[in-house]
Amino acid sequence: MNRTHSANSATSTIDRRRWLRQTVGFAAMLAGSRLITPKAVAGETGALAGKRAQIAITLDLEMSAQYPTKDQVHWNYEKGNLNEETKRYAVEAARRVKQAGGTLHFFVVGRVFEQENTDWLREIVQTGHPVGNHTYDHVNVKAKTPEDLQFRFRRAPWLVEGRTPHDIVVENIRLTTEAMKNRIGVSPTGFRTPGGFNNGLHDVPEIQQLLLDQGYRWVSSLYPAHQADISNAANWNDVLQDIVAKQQNSQPFVYPSGLIEIPMSPVSDVTAFRAHQWKLEQFLEAIRAAVSWTIDNGAMFDFLAHPSCLYVTDPEFRAIDLICDLVQNSAGQAEFADLERIAERTTESLPK
Repeated sequence: MNRTHSANSATSTIDRRRWLRQTVGFAAMLAGSRLITPKAVAGETGALAGKRAQIAITLDLEMSAQYPTKDQVHWNYEKGNLNEETKRYAVEAARRVKQAGGTLHFFVVGRVFEQENTDWLREIVQTGHPVGNHTYDHVNVKAKTPEDLQFRFRRAPWLVEGRTPHDIVVENIRLTTEAMKNRIGVSPTGFRTPGGFNNGLHDVPEIQQLLLDQGYRWVSSLYPAHQADISNAANWNDVLQDIVAKQQNSQPFVYPSGLIEIPMSPVSDVTAFRAHQWKLEQFLEAIRAAVSWTIDNGAMFDFLAHPSCLYVTDPEFRAIDLICDLVQNSAGQAEFADLERIAERTTESLPK
């Protein structure tokens, strides 16, 4: 099977009826929300028609289980103990995106600031790249019991004894804010939940309110479900088409609470490489197809990755360079945008 077909052929062969079913189902879940998205279905135009596509590159600063080797799972207990390779990759990625004319949006786990030296992150901030809050311990903000918040608390339950999951999440967010102010002299720019949820924060309005109460006007929590299993070589085309189709479900919207959601776009590096053992060329092809759809539709693309994974799977920065090239070669149809700028345009696009 030929796996090098272009992004244009991928989008042109989308099963329109399946795409409609997927989009209608997603729209039902978002009932009551205010979508800020171009309508790709049936050739309609949406609220962002005539505007340039916004392309964000976002990196989560945490350690990833099974990297650099498959047997390395202890990072689940030490998510903030960044190794030197991860830090170097983050700095170089920021340099490349800056050179291409953009900014790279980072999200950092608070325990990173317990490390002796954070000069590398201070350098990233000083060159204009925003850094957001990713909680202190990489906690599951939807957890119903303290032990389900994070592996660390299962091993050391005394750290959270007597407190509710809600109180622990509040403290995790607050501590990261304080750590950022103390160690690198800035407050967080936005919030990303550890782990992406295919329904975002729709089922936890109390978490929406928690974030609003802490001063956050936008969150990045939604990662839409999509096909990724390529164990059977014959299904690669279906996987690619589904990833392109799901870009429609990855557009900003506003919850009834007023909190803005900026979804993460498929496919992420951890989903591709760790969960499904993709090859780098497949990852790049999926990115090319997804970003091309985004540019053609004047939409938003939020690339989600982790330097702790990419330094092993993509040591030459090919994914980041590809996205930069697509923006630079878009003939003005696309612009680099961090998530703060995307939130601003989302607000501007709301009905008056």
